Formats: sequence, structure tokens, C-alpha cells
Amino acid sequence: MNLSHDSLKDDYEVTGIELDTLVYEGRKLPGVIGTRMTGAGFGGCTVSIVKTEEADNFKIMLAKAYTTKSGLVPDFYQPEIANGAGRLQY
Repeated sequence: MNLSHDSLKDDYEVTGIELDTLVYEGRKLPGVIGTRMTGAGFGGCTVSIVKTEEADNFKIMLAKAYTTKSGLVPDFYQPEIANGAGRLQY
């Protein structure tokens, strides 16, 4: 994930200061396995894999760093793993 973001930034130039701030500040935090931009770029959406026990701290610390550097307030969406596909019963 980290190398993918670096390539999107350096080779394709499709990131911006907001995306890069989320990614590079996020990488500094405990429990982060990987983080990168997602979507078409030029916006401000990233996906991060973070150890469960560090998820709340990640959101707090990244929001603080991001707001300090960009003046913007981020939103976080934390997905949950489901059972996957299944047969519907009528």
C-alpha cells in the first residue's frame, strides 16, 4: 500500500497536499500497516489498514495532525467485516 501511494504521487502525480498529508502523517502512527490514496485522486480520500487496538488513537491523532497542517477537519469511516455472500431465504 505504501509503495502504491508513493508511485501514484511521484510517477503519476495524481495526489495533492491533502492526500499526502493524510498518508504521510498516518504512516507515522502506531498500528498502521499501510495507507494510500483511493479513488481517482486529486481529492482527499485514503484507505488505511490499522491494527484494531490502535484504530481509535489513529483517528484522533491523524485528525489532529491533518487539521493542524491543512486547516481542514477529516471524516473517518470504519468498516466492519461481514460474513460475506450468502443465500437469501424467502
